[in-house]
Amino acid sequence: MLIQRGNVFVHDLAPITPLGGDGPQRQEIEGITISEMPDFAYASMAMRLGRKTGFQRAAKKATGISPPPPGESAAIKVGKGMLTIFWTGADQWMVEAPYASHFDLAAQLGSTVKDNASVTEQNDGWARFDLTGDDCVSVLERLSAADSAGMQAGAVTRTTIEHLGCFLLCRKAATHFSVICPRSGAASMYHALLTMAQSAL
Repeated sequence: MLIQRGNVFVHDLAPITPLGGDGPQRQEIEGITISEMPDFAYASMAMRLGRKTGFQRAAKKATGISPPPPGESAAIKVGKGMLTIFWTGADQWMVEAPYASHFDLAAQLGSTVKDNASVTEQNDGWARFDLTGDDCVSVLERLSAADSAGMQAGAVTRTTIEHLGCFLLCRKAATHFSVICPRSGAASMYHALLTMAQSAL
């Protein structure tokens, strides 16, 4: 349905989270909290062949930070939130930013990096779940082969949880991690995290 806002007609659509609700899910279990984090925009950047210098310069201009090396992420404060870039593969990075201020993140990046990289919108492709609390590592060690106990703030790795490929990003050593997985597997990932937390703690 279209509704009029001033001189503009827009769709009257209600967004749903990756778990299918009208608001994020959150569960507290003993020493850990598992939270669905839907309010982020995502865009991938793939550096084009022979454009390393131009890409590094343009990416920093677009985001305020340089693309990090393999196994690392970098973050900078933007408004009331954080913009984060993390390595996803050879010459590839994901950019994450608050949706409220960066709903058109891919367009913002593309207008600056131009032909130095291929930028693709990923807003509807990924789901993020945050684990916070003193028992994060106990849960993650039972779910993944990633060395969550040894990860420091800013570390990121590609891993598998319950047969789902995902990225594990350490926000704060031992006590705050983000699991970023394909949106299509969000329900399975959330169930795996909850089930393991309930059985391990």
